[in-house]
Amino acid sequence: MTVKEVMTKPVTACRLDTNLAEAAALMWEHNCGILPVLNENGKLAGVVTDRDLCIALGTRNVPSSELSVQDVVNHHARVCKTNDDIHTALWHMSEGKVRRLPVVNDDATLEGIVSMDDVVLNAQHDVRFDSAISFGDVVTTLQAIYSRDDPGQAAVA
Repeated sequence: MTVKEVMTKPVTACRLDTNLAEAAALMWEHNCGILPVLNENGKLAGVVTDRDLCIALGTRNVPSSELSVQDVVNHHARVCKTNDDIHTALWHMSEGKVRRLPVVNDDATLEGIVSMDDVVLNAQHDVRFDSAISFGDVVTTLQAIYSRDDPGQAAVA
């Protein structure tokens, strides 16, 4: 099973010059917690999450309309490709401890997004093919995402 078969598209995105008020409104309107960020050429420049917005606004004494996505974007976001096997995407999620990955083509053009929601909705109990997503794949990936590197680290809700 390829990423293209389970990913969500079209995907809502923003630009580097989008202010945080607009980014938050996009997330609210489209019920998403992540926005791929596109550069001036329309290529993926990174991602911004609802958490990024909250932390930025909670630690700076400025209105959301005065900060831009450029100020908080994660330029080193993990991505996957449309033709990747879904297990490759799950590996990236596990390694990066992320629940969502932008999906790009060979030219870094945004094609969609694949999330753990997509994975869960496509998982099967009785898997007969190596390329299908099993319930075990889902649990193993979530355990890796939610594991704490420091055993003394407090859980975050």
